[in-house]
Amino acid sequence: MSQTQKNRITVDIYGVQYVIIGPESPSHIRQVASLVDEKMREINSMNPSLGTNKLAVLTAINAVNDYLHLVEKVERLEEELKRVKD
Repeated sequence: MSQTQKNRITVDIYGVQYVIIGPESPSHIRQVASLVDEKMREINSMNPSLGTNKLAVLTAINAVNDYLHLVEKVERLEEELKRVKD
C-alpha cells in the first residue's frame, strides 16, 4: 500500500465546518470548498426557501452538470486534435 501523504484541512461551507482529508494540497482543498460555498449561496439567493439538504443536492447537480459539459468539451477537443495530427 502506498504511503501517500494526506492533508487534513478544516473548511467552512455554507456556515458549517467540515474536516476534509485528502492528498490534494491545502490550497486546492480550500479552493474546492470555496467554490461549493459560492454555488450554494448563489442557488440559495435564487431559492431562499430551500432547506439545506435540497440546496446541497441542487449544488451537486449543478457541479456534476458543469463537469459533464467539460468532459464533453475535452472529448471533442481530443477528437479534433487527433484529426489534425492524422
